[in-house]
Amino acid sequence: MAKIRAFKAIRPVRDKVHLVATRPYYSYKKNVLKAKLEDNPFTFLHIINPEFGATIKTKPNSVERFAQVRHKFELFKQRGILIEDQAAHIYIYRQSNENQSFTGFFAGVSVADYLDGKIKIHEETLTAREDVFTKYLEVVGFNAEPVLMTYESQPDLQAFLDQYTQTRAEYEFTTTDCIKHEIWLVSPSDSQAICASFENVAALYIADGHHRSASSVRYAQKLSESKQQSHAAAQFFLSYLVDEKTVQIAPFHRLLKSTNGLDLKGFQTILANEGEIEQLKGACLPEKKHDIHIYMEQTWFKFKPNLHFINDQDPVETLDSFILSDLILKPIFGITDLKTTDQVAFIPGNEPIEKMIEAVDNKKFQVAFLLHPATMSDVKKVADAGLNMPPKSTWVEPKLRSGLTIYSLEH
Repeated sequence: MAKIRAFKAIRPVRDKVHLVATRPYYSYKKNVLKAKLEDNPFTFLHIINPEFGATIKTKPNSVERFAQVRHKFELFKQRGILIEDQAAHIYIYRQSNENQSFTGFFAGVSVADYLDGKIKIHEETLTAREDVFTKYLEVVGFNAEPVLMTYESQPDLQAFLDQYTQTRAEYEFTTTDCIKHEIWLVSPSDSQAICASFENVAALYIADGHHRSASSVRYAQKLSESKQQSHAAAQFFLSYLVDEKTVQIAPFHRLLKSTNGLDLKGFQTILANEGEIEQLKGACLPEKKHDIHIYMEQTWFKFKPNLHFINDQDPVETLDSFILSDLILKPIFGITDLKTTDQVAFIPGNEPIEKMIEAVDNKKFQVAFLLHPATMSDVKKVADAGLNMPPKSTWVEPKLRSGLTIYSLEH
């Protein structure tokens, strides 16, 4: 049984929503971020970067900096850029372009479900990042970037999505990345019905946002431990819930800086002892699981490991990201920890292959590894087993905008 909650969103006024909503600040290059802050007084980036243009600045990730975020947030509300709904709703959000479409629910998701294991995780979080995010929530008091979660298909939930998306949306706008965004406010009675339908969902799976969810849980726990007055909202956190069949998973490819003097012929000789080597005519993505495409010295070839090297009884060890590390990066190049090494760069699967070719041809890196994507079934097997996927195993879409439906933790 998954417990979710309708909420009174703090959201942009209709005529400014396209100006307020933004990708997370860390996804922008510095020059692009600066230009957006200079040119758009309504962007949510001003809340996240409250001291832009100020001569006196506070320390990053300090309580003083977070207080400035809270101040800017309150200023946006005072200026009427952000408004708060008078009734609690579930919000339906659709993101689409000419190639794909995602439709799901914005809602509060239960902290208790996370602690009870009804919300499944597949990624280990870093304590230091949790500490920062938890302190951030203590000061600012809101969630602005939803955690992406999936659920097993439910006909009654799909019926609600179909019903509302046939009507005119409250918001409808297209961003410069050619993505169309639409939001519908679900009536209070239908919102209650949707919450009831989610009680038939056995488990929710985090697809993206492990640190955000873990920090929200820690925030709620700290309130309970300190016996501070805890609002009901703090026992939930903002999430975007989508049918698992609609989520798109791409791999993170790898670029290796140095081969420690090992040339192409020597590398292929080593790999031939561990699997099959096949020359490729040119750049292309792997079509099958366990096929790894490699680019080195202006040569493309495919490596397919021998099956006896793969432990089918362990859902992590069947992942191509694990196989690459276990058979190649660790024993051949001495890379034992992907979290700390400076020898490997990760390229999201939505990036063009040409970007990796250029990086190798320009000698910034020496080898490119292209992986086949994991599936949602792979992710669920790892999560159900209580295990963690290797770092940067999945690039998950949709990628969500910040500032569309802000979730207050204080009421």
